[in-house]
This record gives sequence, C-alpha cells and structure tokens, in this order.
Amino acid sequence: MKTTLKPSRSQCAVLRQICNLIPSHLVPKLARETGVEKKARTFSPWSHLLSLVYAQLTHAIGLNDVCDGLRLHRGLLVTLRGATPPSRNNLSHANKERDASLAEKVFWAVLGHLQSLQPGLARGSRGKGIARRFRRTIHVVDSTTIQLVASCLDWAKYRRRKAAAKCHLRLDLHSFLPRFAIIDTARENDAKRARELCAAVRAGEIVVFDKAYLDFAHLFDLLQRGVFWVTRAKENIACEVLQTLPVAGRILRDEIIALRTAPALADYPELMRRITARVEIDGREVEMVFLTNNLEWSPASVADLYRCRWSIEAFFKQIKQTLQLADFLGHSANPESFRGWQVWTALLVYVLLRFLAFVHGWSHSFTRLFTLLRSALWRRWDLTSLLQSYGTASGHFRFIATPQQPCFNGF
Repeated sequence: MKTTLKPSRSQCAVLRQICNLIPSHLVPKLARETGVEKKARTFSPWSHLLSLVYAQLTHAIGLNDVCDGLRLHRGLLVTLRGATPPSRNNLSHANKERDASLAEKVFWAVLGHLQSLQPGLARGSRGKGIARRFRRTIHVVDSTTIQLVASCLDWAKYRRRKAAAKCHLRLDLHSFLPRFAIIDTARENDAKRARELCAAVRAGEIVVFDKAYLDFAHLFDLLQRGVFWVTRAKENIACEVLQTLPVAGRILRDEIIALRTAPALADYPELMRRITARVEIDGREVEMVFLTNNLEWSPASVADLYRCRWSIEAFFKQIKQTLQLADFLGHSANPESFRGWQVWTALLVYVLLRFLAFVHGWSHSFTRLFTLLRSALWRRWDLTSLLQSYGTASGHFRFIATPQQPCFNGF
C-alpha cells in the first residue's frame, strides 16, 4: 500500500497554474487579429476565454453557474493576469457577438506551443513496442454528434425533436491529439467534409475512416498524392473482381477489384483492394468488408489497421463524458455561441490536461485527472506535487488516452 502524501503549498491556485500553460501574449495578439478586441470594453478577451475554460473544468450547467463561481473567487481570479468575473449578460453577449475563430486560433496555437515544449507529446508512443516496426503517421478520421439539451435551437436541429452539433475530427493515432477539426451542424454530410479533413495529410502517411466518408473522387485524389487509405466498403458497391489472392485464418476473401459503373469509374479509374474478414465486436464475430489502395499489405494488417479506427471513439468518449459539451451555456440563436466558443474551448482544456498528464507522468485515467483538478481549482497547491503524490494504490496504471498501436505484418 502506497502512503498518500499531502501536496506542498504554492503561491498560485491550481487554476492559475493550468492557465499559465497558455502564453501570456497569445490571447491579446489573436484578439487584435480577429477583431475581438474592438468589441471588448469592460470584459476582456482573456477574461472571456478564462470564463469558458473555468466552465469546462467545473462542468458548469449554465451561465449563472459560471458567473457566480468566478465572482465568489474574485480575489484569486484577478491574479490570473488581471481577469475579471463576468455578469450573465456580459458572458452571453460575448458568446453571441465575438468572433469564435479566436477560440479556434488559441487552440491550435496552444497545441503547437505545448508540442514545442515537449516534443514527446507529439510523437506519442510510435517508438515503443510493435509500433517501432511501422514508422508512418496514421490519421483516424471520424465525426461525433453532440446532443444538445436546448432542442429548441433551430440552427442545430437535425431531426424533428432533437438538436445537435457535429465535430469532424482528424486524430493522430500515435499522439492521440487532434490534427484538424471542423465544428458544424449535424445536418452536414460526413463525405462533404472528407477533403477538408485530409487536405494536410502528406505522401506516405495513412488515413483510416469509416464508410460514411467514402467518396471515390476523394479516394483517387489521396491515391495521386501518395497517401494510403483504409475504409469500409458499402454494401451496394458495384465492382469487378480481377484477381483473387490467397487467404488464411479469419480472412475470408482478398481480391483486387475495379469499379464497374461509369460514374464511379470516372471518379476512381485505378484498381483497389477488397478484403473480407471476420472481426470480433462485443464478444461476437461479424463479417466486415474493407477497401484500401495498398496492394502489398497483408490482409490481416489491413483489418488490424481499421480496428485501430475505433480508438477515436475513446477520444470522443473522454471529451463528452468529462468536459461540458452536452449543456448549452445560454440560449442565443447564434450558432457560434455553441459550436464555436464552447466546443473549441473544450478541446483546449483537453489538450492542457493531456500535457499535464504527460509532463507529470500521470498513470491514472483521464477522467480521474479531470475530477481531481476540478475539485482543487482554487486550492493553493503545487500542481506537480499534487499529481505525483495522488493515489493510494501502488504500481503503474496505463493512461487510457494512449491507444494500442497496430501490428503490421511484413514490415
């Protein structure tokens, strides 16, 4: 049994130590670039961003919750670069009128800054274990629908009695960090966002996505750029089998195919590979059909690679179960109030916590890290000693934000 140590005292509150990870010049600089500074009088852009970060860390349920909590700690709040607590109207008006691209730019700038401080955060675990045999960057593309409590919001309706926003994301499988994200309404079709999500993928890298993103014109564009891709095949795909390859184990069929219909053939005139395999899901085996433009990988490697796509579900589960993404902070009709400020701030908080976990060797789950910091935000404890002395059980617990890496036979 490990003896629990009391964290050492600090001159700064835990919330201030977290916010110090954001460079002090960054928010004012981006506020000038986006024009937000011109609309800020008594409520500064930094106070606005800090209020939303606090809402995420405390899982606030409304504007009053945020404003009351910050007002009660006004003395400590002013030590955070002169931040001031907002009124309910100020916070609601800022969410409605200010350009939400500020939150997006802050997120990407902070992510780049933290990766420059700790290059190992960006590399992830690609140099460990089986992943050492395969040194290509692997991207996983998927989307998640975020159900909103305020279903009366017309801008977010995608069904008769439901409202939602959608987050399209490209995730680096090695580092488990976002590389590109699009926040939009749930009405937007996934395939229409595929080109934007994969625009920055470089030659030799791998993209894995679900069949919702299946677009043959886009797949041919990836092929011409030298990008390898793996996806699932739709049931109604019309194709001609040109060659059958030998199979073994759970691989049922391995075929070289060409599309047969004129429109599909015009979008993708080259050959592709179709692999049918038995895959275990929830304790039972189901038959799945995969497509890829790589004609040399072993069929088991293709199936294993697609199975790694499910790691992005762990990412979505973490941010939706811990951060504040289900409750709408305010009832403004402006869609930027939710899908802009609130979602980008949630991703910012996720990156900050992942950085803390990496630097301090946090060995418990992401959820436990979030709940610990939430309960200690206003305590004057040293963050390093708090994280390193926390817990009573001895031994090492794998941080679940690090996915298992795929095994590629033959590399």
